[in-house]
Amino acid sequence: MTGIQVFYEGRVQGVGFRYCVRQLACGFEVSGWVRNLEDGRVELQACGEPDELEDFVEAIRESEVKSHIRKEETHPIPAFAARGFEILG
Repeated sequence: MTGIQVFYEGRVQGVGFRYCVRQLACGFEVSGWVRNLEDGRVELQACGEPDELEDFVEAIRESEVKSHIRKEETHPIPAFAARGFEILG
């Protein structure tokens, strides 16, 4: 089990980005959350097996919101306890 933190930049707020990410998460064995940041970015934190996390992030890249992403910044983080996948804030 491992964790990732991903920051998305672009037109990622007000376009259903967080809802799309939550829906995609249902198709993967990941847990965590997604939220809007005050600076206009979206932050994702997720835990799961490395391959599952990689596939999840790739699914976001290929989803209906891909045209809104201008930049993606990914960082490994320690695994954390979470149940399900939710939208914060």
